[in-house]
Amino acid sequence: MGTNKTVLLTGATDGIGLQTAKELSKKHYDLIIHGRNAEKVNTLIRELKRNTDENHIYGVVADFSNLTEVSDMADDINKRHKKIDILINNAGTYSSDFKTTKDGFEITYQVNHLAPVLLTLKLLDKVKRSDRKRIVNVVSMAHASDINLEKIKNGGKHSGYEAYSISKLCSILFTKKLAAINRSDGVTVNCLHPGVINTKILKKGWGAFGADVKKGADNILYVAESDDIKNVSGAYFMDKKAIAPAQIAFNEEIQDELWKINLVQLKNFL
Repeated sequence: MGTNKTVLLTGATDGIGLQTAKELSKKHYDLIIHGRNAEKVNTLIRELKRNTDENHIYGVVADFSNLTEVSDMADDINKRHKKIDILINNAGTYSSDFKTTKDGFEITYQVNHLAPVLLTLKLLDKVKRSDRKRIVNVVSMAHASDINLEKIKNGGKHSGYEAYSISKLCSILFTKKLAAINRSDGVTVNCLHPGVINTKILKKGWGAFGADVKKGADNILYVAESDDIKNVSGAYFMDKKAIAPAQIAFNEEIQDELWKINLVQLKNFL
């Protein structure tokens, strides 16, 4: 590891994340790619190194439906890397059926929201030590316009589209809360809808075909890298423009309450 900027990308072995990893690997970064399958992560690292002159590519493995694995992954990154300039929380899932993780949470809520919160909070000091200080959360225009915090407190009881949309609203609320808390430290925290992209999640949830993954990667990289928004924090982007998410996302009481709930849910890991 040299003087390069360090980027951590979760969910890098498939879909938009895979394309984003390919784009990042062409640049002068120390690139950390995450996946839940070690074989797929190692295969991707070999592929990326074959197609680029940059050899600063590292892999980490964790299943986000297991918070112990997420915590251990964060500990490993903290030991091996001095800083994280850009953290891109891209990993996600869609479950048509109601499933509970071994940690006791509805799986979509945990994978899409709670696990990224845990990872982000455990790596926050490394982000603060960097030059770029950017956190990017990949969300969706399909985020909910309302939320039942009692259900969230109890681990989530919904499934399918409802679970997905609520998990993405939670990530937007987290984005705004974390941005407010860390504004004085110069850390920017933003989120984005990557587009209606042709991925497994889109096909599974909506049975539709979307745009090429290159468009999704391009939208992620804009929020992660563009100097045009280097002083913007707490924003929600679509097609490289900051727009307003659902009105509830601006409710500071909801932001605060979700923050408190998350800290309780993660108390054994932080």
